[in-house]
Formats: sequence, C-alpha cells, structure tokens
Amino acid sequence: MNMPFEMSVGSVEVKTTNNRGFTPEEVAKLCADRLMLVADDAPPAIKDQALAYKEQMQAVIAVYMKQAIQSDRTTVYNAIKDAGHEKLAEYIRKM
Repeated sequence: MNMPFEMSVGSVEVKTTNNRGFTPEEVAKLCADRLMLVADDAPPAIKDQALAYKEQMQAVIAVYMKQAIQSDRTTVYNAIKDAGHEKLAEYIRKM
C-alpha cells in the first residue's frame, strides 16, 4: 500500500559579505524581513504603513543588537583580562 506524501520547505536565501561580518543594521533587516512580509499587492495606504512599521522594527532590533554586542565584548574583555592578558583585553575593549 502506497500513500502519496508532499512536503515543501519554502524558499531559501543566502546572504554573504566580503571580508567582514554582517553589521547590526544588516542583521536587523534580515530579521525584520523574516518576521514581517508585506504583500506587493497590498493596498497602497496599508503597504506604506506596514513598510514604515517594518523600518521602525529594524531600527529597534539594531539598537538591541548593538547592546548585545557591547555586552558580549565586555564579557570577553573581562575573561581575557582575568586570564592575565591585559593588553589583548584592551584591544578587545577598543573594538
């Protein structure tokens, strides 16, 4: 007995950078794009409002990402300093 089975994984996108990592703003855009989709055929007033909200969402996400990055650097700085590598820790702090 055979039963047909269908499965869809959706679309896959790949984003890359050249000789650097992603900025908080770039990651915030990727996050907002994943969280919110605005239909191309939405009524203009609704589409404009949705896009404006999406831009605000990106800005908020970027702010919190920058805070998370700074917090992580503080953790790394303290761990390296506690390990006796004060000069290396200072380089991390200045990043």
